[in-house]
Amino acid sequence: MKVYLETYGCTANKSDESLILGILKEEKHEIVKKIDDADVLVLLTCTVISTTEQRMLSRLKVFKKTNKKIVVAGCMPSVQSDLIKSVAPDALLLTPQNTHRINHLITGKETAQKTKKYFTDVIAPISIAEGCLLSCSYCITHLARGKLKSSQIETVVSDINSALNQGCKEIQLTAQDTAAYGFDIGTNLGELLREVTKINGDFRMRVGMMNPSEAQKILPTILSAYNDRKIYKFVHLPVQSGDDDILEKMNRKYTVDQFIDILSRFREKYPNITVSTDVIIGFPTETDEQFKKTVELIKKVRPDIVNITRFSARPLTKAKTMKGRISTDKVKERSKFLTELCRKISNEKNRENVGKIYDVLVTEKGKNKTFTGRAENYKQVVIKEKVFIGDFVKVKIVDSADTYLLGKLI
Repeated sequence: MKVYLETYGCTANKSDESLILGILKEEKHEIVKKIDDADVLVLLTCTVISTTEQRMLSRLKVFKKTNKKIVVAGCMPSVQSDLIKSVAPDALLLTPQNTHRINHLITGKETAQKTKKYFTDVIAPISIAEGCLLSCSYCITHLARGKLKSSQIETVVSDINSALNQGCKEIQLTAQDTAAYGFDIGTNLGELLREVTKINGDFRMRVGMMNPSEAQKILPTILSAYNDRKIYKFVHLPVQSGDDDILEKMNRKYTVDQFIDILSRFREKYPNITVSTDVIIGFPTETDEQFKKTVELIKKVRPDIVNITRFSARPLTKAKTMKGRISTDKVKERSKFLTELCRKISNEKNRENVGKIYDVLVTEKGKNKTFTGRAENYKQVVIKEKVFIGDFVKVKIVDSADTYLLGKLI
């Protein structure tokens, strides 16, 4: 069969995509790039916020008009099957836990053996765990993907080796919470990182989002493992709010001071580390004073990257029924203010890199015949000279912008 695949959302979905592609290729299906050329349409969905949900439904309506066989995968089938069926009653549903059964769903035939994941470029998202140990009051993803189920270290090593053999150079270790890895199977993220850095080859690894509540439990082992040159000096540690009362209502299981301590210990050991965090604006009952605490926290810790999300009430979550909803206008006002502050900080932080020399892994083509890659600290670097994707090149940073550095070959 000819199969068309569209993928949205996080790197976990990208990892699921690589498994689906591997199975389809193993079963001799043809992957096509146009809807019109396909017999089967696969939509790998995300439903983390309402605007994303609406985009998924919009794409599903487009798929429905073709009268072709439709498979809806990703998070929506787990938690919003009725919503999917209201748009496409005949759609086949594939939950994250059953991604490996894609061939059975479209042909009735099981895939007989463990299939190698298939990667389409030099970046390989590798899932190390499914699900989460937390139950944040606003989050629908933990409902969709369930409780923590970690992959064995040997499985992760095998997946990485397979990716490297396919020409991948950047490995993105992904999970709903990478810091929780292994808690269910008697190991931890630090032990995993020590093993995967032993893999032969010239490549780099990005460790995905860590929740502070789990990271603090095994911080020494993570900090030690980060010392390997193969690991990007980058940490994604979502704080979500600068107010402890709001964090408690979110059921985040840590305090602002604990978040600051974790970040301080990363920066103490790796001064040039790139820090990414997440903030939710307008969580129910958030007062102006509580929002100001978030602003002051951002000013204090000065993250390189801040992912700002306006609170979105998701179905089946505790936060959806909470009283004290903040007006849309006030949320927009707060979001605009924080966005501008974070843009200013990012600009200043990037400017600190001008004059430094980095080994950059070239990962993709950029705009206007440029190339982009990642420095050792995962900063995005734009290169105007001719280079090759997958190569490591030495550059001097000659300029900077809000979201990237400009490098010149040396």
